[in-house]
Amino acid sequence: MTWQGIEGHDDVIERFRLAISRNRLASTFLFVGPAGIGKRAFAEKLAQALLCPHVDEKTLVPCGRCDSCVQVGSHTHPDLVIIEKPPDKSFIPLAAFVGDDQRRMREGLCHDIALKPFMGGRKVAIIDDADYLNEESANCLLKTLEEPPPLSVLILIGTTAEQQLATIRSRAQTIRFHPLAPKAVAAILLARGLASDRREAERLAEFSEGSVRRAVELSDDELWSFRRELLAALGSARFDSVALAGQLASFVEAAGKDAGSRRARARQIVGFTVDFYRQVLRRLCTLAPEGDAELVRAAEKAAADWPFGALAAAAAIDRSLEVLAHIDRNAYLPTLLECWLDDLARIVESGQPVPNYAAS
Repeated sequence: MTWQGIEGHDDVIERFRLAISRNRLASTFLFVGPAGIGKRAFAEKLAQALLCPHVDEKTLVPCGRCDSCVQVGSHTHPDLVIIEKPPDKSFIPLAAFVGDDQRRMREGLCHDIALKPFMGGRKVAIIDDADYLNEESANCLLKTLEEPPPLSVLILIGTTAEQQLATIRSRAQTIRFHPLAPKAVAAILLARGLASDRREAERLAEFSEGSVRRAVELSDDELWSFRRELLAALGSARFDSVALAGQLASFVEAAGKDAGSRRARARQIVGFTVDFYRQVLRRLCTLAPEGDAELVRAAEKAAADWPFGALAAAAAIDRSLEVLAHIDRNAYLPTLLECWLDDLARIVESGQPVPNYAAS
């Protein structure tokens, strides 16, 4: 059973129902979990429930028909503030919190959330992309979190609690959202028309790691074609990191001018590489590789020719996960990917984690 059409997070809404029934709703929440699993949608539905004057208090289901519900749905409710990182920015601008230079502290989230509610009993603020708070913005927000206005609820949305300042974590109740089940991802893809049929939806869901966003990105046929080339290169005992870096750079650039699209492609390729080395590691540990036939064949081939033990495969995984974190922090992609592939080649050749031989 889903809450307001939100798949996979019934345990979270149950926590909110219990808190509200006991009149113990916190003022600040930090929603964390992988991208594309419904945290933003959940936050907006929760805001609708908190602002609806006719909400069913036992189920936290709003009426969906009143002026408040309609305005929340269209993002025009005077008691709802939503801010997010602009697509062309690396961080959420300071002006989103305190206004621009001409209207400093007379507009922005910190000003608006402190106003008396216009329509109902609460003010609700949603900060999406909280991973992209810079130090200046985070410090401005801290003043609001330290003394939250009466009748206010603030929701920050990020991927991990560790990416937030410790001072923000200490003032927020962390709510962890888990990846969606493959069946839930497939159902969402079909319901939104993001897959042509059930078979495609189930195939994409299998590789999605519980994220609808990842599943949509995986619908790109060119991505799977490049994955085939990538696995063939990684599956050999030695690979030409310079040539592979050139291929990867061209493929990433072909995603278009939008930086988000290029980063999504890079993220998928690095994710495929993590999957590959995980299966190599399984084989080196005498476990059968998992995944589709193409991945299993490449992992078996690499493991058969692998000159070192499991340590090198684990080092390749660690280096790739580190690169994923740098992609999310807006590192310069061409240099990042070139260095990453060079490090992988050196790990395979030496059997040692990068820091060990870099320092020698």
